[in-house]
Amino acid sequence: MSGRLIVFKVGSSTLVDETGELDLGFVASMCAQIAELRRRGDRVVLVSSGAAAVGRSLLGFDARPSDIPTLQACAAAGQAKLIERYAEVLADDGLSCAQVLLTRGDVVDRTGYLNARTTFERLLELGVVPIVNENDTVSVREFSFGDNDMLGAIVASLIDADLYVILSDIDGLYTANPDSDPSASLIERVERVDTRIAQMAGGTGSSYGTGGMATKVRAGRAMIAAGIPMAICRGRAPRALVDAADGRGRHTLFEGDGMGGHEQARKLWIGLAGLSRGSVTVDAGAARALELEGASLLPVGVTAVEGEFGEGDTVSVLAPDGHLVGRGITRYSSEDLWRVHGLRLDVIARFLPDRADCPVVHRDEMLVF
Repeated sequence: MSGRLIVFKVGSSTLVDETGELDLGFVASMCAQIAELRRRGDRVVLVSSGAAAVGRSLLGFDARPSDIPTLQACAAAGQAKLIERYAEVLADDGLSCAQVLLTRGDVVDRTGYLNARTTFERLLELGVVPIVNENDTVSVREFSFGDNDMLGAIVASLIDADLYVILSDIDGLYTANPDSDPSASLIERVERVDTRIAQMAGGTGSSYGTGGMATKVRAGRAMIAAGIPMAICRGRAPRALVDAADGRGRHTLFEGDGMGGHEQARKLWIGLAGLSRGSVTVDAGAARALELEGASLLPVGVTAVEGEFGEGDTVSVLAPDGHLVGRGITRYSSEDLWRVHGLRLDVIARFLPDRADCPVVHRDEMLVF
């Protein structure tokens, strides 16, 4: 197993020790494993949380600040120390690293998305290890990734990775919370994220991190849609990075049945990077046609419209029970869709002739999850 492109994501709760300080021993172990993977021919991208956690310790805060300016100040101070440490340790193994800070605004724009991909490709060609984090210093809510689990998924899809690994503080997804339920068992493989799987994910488990198992499951759903296998494993297990790359050790693997071909890059950008401006709920028949038959979404299948959006915006498509079916570019504004939802195209053509053959979302412009 060599020559693959692997994205690792490490969270704050895994990076810091029990005192809230950056665990330098763990960083050294992780970097040594990255170097080992590089020596055998694998290319590695590291998505690293931890800047705000490191910065809050550096600036003398005992608890996580609650106001945005102080959090952003912590992120700015911590990012400098974090990347400095990575650079020092990787240099001992003869490797160079590059800091890549992103906001969602950088990839929502199609040109920005393609520019970011080109930068990653060139860094990897040069033998550099890109170290990615959200640019928390300038992020605002609208353009925030929300958590680095999804940031890692977007990076993995952007660079067409062969594997995405989330290094967590738990072995993977369990049937219940193993801390409170002794009967909980590890789920070794997930082929589809349905309501049952989503309900197994708990909330945030650490005072340092912003995510929990729910965010990891959402990332897993995105990776299944993208055709990229994703593993969740305990980051502090011995040789966790190498074992995850080789499919060994305790972990949960998100991999759809028959995965192998990646979705078109444009679909991935629409589904993962684009900001959803609203949502449309569809009936059971339409949801089934989208999920199983690769159909376009027609107005007759729409039962509800939420939010205000224009033609060309990205919208979320929801099943009757509320689960996310997919995201796509709408060919109707929310106002027009309210007028025609539930109607057949031949009926719509009587008062909107230009929409005689117009689906709400064409299958070529929709990523189905």
